[in-house]
Amino acid sequence: MAANEKIMEVRAIENGTVIDHIPSEALFKIISILKLDRDPHRMTFGLNLESKRMGSKAIIKINDRYCLQEEINRIALVAPMAIVNTIQDFKVTEKRSVTVPQHIEGFVRCANPKCITNCEPVTTAFRVIERDGEIALKCRYCEKETRQSQMELIK
Repeated sequence: MAANEKIMEVRAIENGTVIDHIPSEALFKIISILKLDRDPHRMTFGLNLESKRMGSKAIIKINDRYCLQEEINRIALVAPMAIVNTIQDFKVTEKRSVTVPQHIEGFVRCANPKCITNCEPVTTAFRVIERDGEIALKCRYCEKETRQSQMELIK
């Protein structure tokens, strides 16, 4: 193969969403966040793909589906470097960097097993903070910090 030939590892889509620059270890969390295991749209997942910027990365391509801002905010918790591209007629029409929200509710479990949210039917609520360059969540009820590596998504 000639040095100037490009290798395309994942096929282009005509319309839909491409989520790129996902850390490989976050791919399945994003699949869960977006409930892609139950989504009827055609999609492609790539894992451990080459990336000059990240070393290795994951990518998600979803045909004929567009992400809501709330979903993009959730993606930011597990993949703060991700880029969400909107595709129309095989062209990128919008490119959005994810932004970590200041507050989140209802989709991450508190790491404190004695927290009221783990014992009673109370919706979890957190303030997003940063600790040692990593995203962490501070529980509204018990004040326990849940680090990004500890985050367990609620189905």
